[in-house]
Order: sequence, then structure tokens, then C-alpha cells
Amino acid sequence: MNELTIHTIDLNFLGRSGTIGAYLVPHSSGAILVETGPKSTIQNLIAGLNNFGYKVDDLTDVFLTHIHLDHAGSAGWLAQQGCQIHVHENGAPHLINPEKLLASAGRLYGDMLGTLWGEVIPVMENKITIMHDNEVIKIGDLSIRALDVPGHASHHLAYLIGDACFIGDIGGIRLSPHRYLSLPMPPPDLNLEQWRKSIKYIQEYDPTRIVPTHFGIYSDARWHLQAVLDELEEIEAWVEERMPLNPTLEDLRQQFIEFEQTRAGKYGVEKAIIDGQQIANPSFMSADGIFRYWNKYRKPS
Repeated sequence: MNELTIHTIDLNFLGRSGTIGAYLVPHSSGAILVETGPKSTIQNLIAGLNNFGYKVDDLTDVFLTHIHLDHAGSAGWLAQQGCQIHVHENGAPHLINPEKLLASAGRLYGDMLGTLWGEVIPVMENKITIMHDNEVIKIGDLSIRALDVPGHASHHLAYLIGDACFIGDIGGIRLSPHRYLSLPMPPPDLNLEQWRKSIKYIQEYDPTRIVPTHFGIYSDARWHLQAVLDELEEIEAWVEERMPLNPTLEDLRQQFIEFEQTRAGKYGVEKAIIDGQQIANPSFMSADGIFRYWNKYRKPS
């Protein structure tokens, strides 16, 4: 299988490189984009396209792994420019009417919502294409297969294009060639059992390269996917040890921050990478996700 041409556009979120990426894939009559990033980084997206010799007008289609604002916040604007937006069926209604999505984000980010993510523009219904599990769509000379992979979010897809798997957040956060990653586990959809099944599902297709939105293109997909499974096991053991003690949410947040710091230290990860991980994957949000997951699915009755 020939290696797919993928151009990484660094969106320089909050002025920091290497935290959120959008991926430009040329085809015979233009290019597609996998992920859009937030609306707050739209000028960086346009500049990135220009750096590779493309304009927004050259984009025919956008493929969203899921609708969280760091992945899909610019979808409405790109739809206005003529792009067709491909998304999971559970995410589509929230792109058409983002009221609930913004309310949920507002509970997490408060007054920082606009500063972080920018204005969210609804996507016109006729500009949305719903992608179903194992569906294959042809765009120019590209063949794009969608896989339904819940666990991080109920509206999450991974895309197989050529030798690469664009894995969104179900493949974790990996900000450098270091063989270290962390898992983003925000509420409300965290489900560790589903996450494990999703990774095993992707493994069945045995991609060569793995492309997480946070951040980059890696040629060790087999290692990466197994590392996600290993971390899920480690986190589940931690959850089963801590949660029966009924910690408060504030206590759990602090305990999980310490857990993540200890993990990073064990892998010898330098402070700059740890800080970047916290921008892409704040530990307090994962603690909130764990708290909700435990009380919804695992807490003894």
C-alpha cells in the first residue's frame, strides 16, 4: 500500500505549537481536511493551508472525528465556504443546533469559553453527511472508511485512509515521538469498556500509521494502539482502588493530577511536554469524567 500524503497543519492553539492539528489530504480534484480545530484558530488554519499551496476554496470535504470544539469548532464556518461536513449521526444534530453543545462546554470552561474556542457557527443541514460504521465514501481518488469508536465520546469516528488511521481522541494524546501518551476522559460519555472495544476494533484493520488530533503522524500504529489498551488497564485499576473510598470531586481531581504527573515522571517526559499535555488534556476534566463514569456505571448499588 502506497503511503498516503498527509500535511499536518499546526493550529498553534493558545500560541503553543504541537497541541491541536488539522490534517490536509490532497485528492484528484482538491483536498479534504480531517478535523477543523476551534474557530479561535481559523486564521492559523488558513495560513497552514496557504503554506502547502492550498486555499479554503480548494477544500471539498471535512471529516470530523467528533464534535468537541477543539476538533470541530470551525465546521460551521467551513460549511459556509462550501465544504461538505462528514460526522457521526449522534453529533450531527449538535452541529446543526449547537445550543446544547455550547451549554455543556460552558459548564466546563465558564467565562473562558469564547476566548478558548471562538464563535461557533451552526452547520447548514444540507452541508452535513452522516457517516455510519464501516461505511466507505469516495472523494476524488481517496477512499475513506469510517469506524464507529465510542468510549471517549458517543459521537466518535476514526477514519481509515490508505495506510493511516485518523484516530481523533480515542487514540489518546501524544505530543512528541516519546512513547508516552495520556487519555482524555471528559464527561459525559467516558466509558472504559467501550473504549477498550473500540481500540481492539481498530486493531483488526492493522493500520501502519496513526494520526491523533493531539498531535502528529506516527509510524508505530501497532505499538500506539497497544499502549492505549495498557493505559486503559492502568487507569481502570486506579479507578477501582480510589473510587470505592468515595472521594469528593475536588479530592479526585487532585489525586488524578498526581497520578498523571507520576506516570509522566516514570516515562521520563520533560516538563514542556507535560505542560502541553495539560493544554490538550486537562487532568481535572478527566477526573470529572471518571467521577461521572463511576457513579453511572460502576458504583455498587
